[in-house]
Amino acid sequence: MNVTGQPLDDAGPRVRRIGAILWPSFFSAGVCTMVFFAFIDPLELRQITFPQWPITRQLGYTLGFFMFWLATAASSLFTWILLRAGGRDQRPPPQ
Repeated sequence: MNVTGQPLDDAGPRVRRIGAILWPSFFSAGVCTMVFFAFIDPLELRQITFPQWPITRQLGYTLGFFMFWLATAASSLFTWILLRAGGRDQRPPPQ
């Protein structure tokens, strides 16, 4: 039960949709960040791209994670939009 007395599994459809988009993209961003930065050092990447910016290694990891999260969340959102675009799924099935 939450503070209002409603069961915790009684999340609204909007909360479920947002969770279905953000959770898999968060997980994928974590995996992509680990794989990418296993081969690429953020300080060397900074030297190649923006040497004048004061980016530390930790900030590079953080920015990389959020960039991967944004990309994978956009992919999940686009998939959700494509799955509901036909309109066939909104109508009740014929009996």
